[in-house]
Amino acid sequence: MKNKFVFLLFINYCSLIVAQEAFHNFGSVQIHETAQVGLHLDLINDGVFDQNLGLLGLYGIGKSLRISGANVAIFNDIEIIVDETLNLDTSLGAQNNVNFISGNIITQKDISNNSLDFLDVSFYNGAGTSSMVDGFSGIINKETFTFPVGDNTRYSPLTINSIAINSSAKCAYYYEDPNNPDSLPSQFDTQNTSTEFLSISNNEFWKLEGDLPSYVTLLWDSMSNIETLGETLSDLKVVGWSKADNLWVNLGNTEVNGSISSGSITSDLFIPNDYNIITLGGNRDDDEDLEDLELGNYYVNPNGDGENDFLVIEGIEEYPDNNIEIYNRYGVLVYKLENYANQFDGRANVSLTIKRDSGLESGVYFYILTLNELRKKHQGYLYLANPK
Repeated sequence: MKNKFVFLLFINYCSLIVAQEAFHNFGSVQIHETAQVGLHLDLINDGVFDQNLGLLGLYGIGKSLRISGANVAIFNDIEIIVDETLNLDTSLGAQNNVNFISGNIITQKDISNNSLDFLDVSFYNGAGTSSMVDGFSGIINKETFTFPVGDNTRYSPLTINSIAINSSAKCAYYYEDPNNPDSLPSQFDTQNTSTEFLSISNNEFWKLEGDLPSYVTLLWDSMSNIETLGETLSDLKVVGWSKADNLWVNLGNTEVNGSISSGSITSDLFIPNDYNIITLGGNRDDDEDLEDLELGNYYVNPNGDGENDFLVIEGIEEYPDNNIEIYNRYGVLVYKLENYANQFDGRANVSLTIKRDSGLESGVYFYILTLNELRKKHQGYLYLANPK
């Protein structure tokens, strides 16, 4: 209790000295047990300040605050109330709860060296348009997390769901045109795509770092203008700028929810570190009539009687360089295959919500067939009558 008392007195003493501009730690400081400490000054941490319990309040009344120094400070609970911004020149760690009340946390956005990091079982409350991380937020030892990131007053969190626990992952959001971003030195040409049919958002993007295969969920709202990306929600997909190929590629769509004005989309599995940035994409509104194949709507009844057991597209063998995507009526991708050769028999092969290789429910589905050599695509419907 003596150490706690001395520490609290020292903080109060510093805050009473008008000329004092920062609390500068050169030694070893600790907030004990249920102590509640309010810091109204900048923090320079060149010592040990990472074994804390209790609450640290960062209060910038009528001003901004700044955290800097050679070492990372880690606190148990953090409360943020700043009239302007809380600027991080070094990382800040949270072991339990971060309470966003007012003011954005600002980090450098062209590199991820500094970030607000959530450790182990930590979480947050209150993030939104008036208080968020405008820069990089990170996780340590977490498998699933929603990063509380945004840009100025635009809050646009990203959720990561990895196949295992991430030792480290980081995310930032940019309400900028990827063709000529203000915050990054590189440009990401939205016309440079892996297929002619892929459309890319020029309104916003996210930068996500992590080395584990992960599903990612992005949000959109009326300012995302997703109506320019596709005719229907099922046209939407997550896309990423490939570091290896220097172009935009399709990262999939395993689930989509919402409407044109707001909603969410979840990618297929991918490794974030393989991509510079990710954003919303879709299918270009340039469907062409296909005269080479007899395409239309289909009936599939996989009951083993030899009739309509598979989705058979007459003539598809003439165009082996193709891919097919099949969606349910909610816009969830349930089946996809490159070089399709009439294999679909009513069973899913991709989804977050439907077990792979399981029989799909009877009902109406729609498909998108892309013929890469002809640079054409076609969308149609099928009715699946799956036996019980």
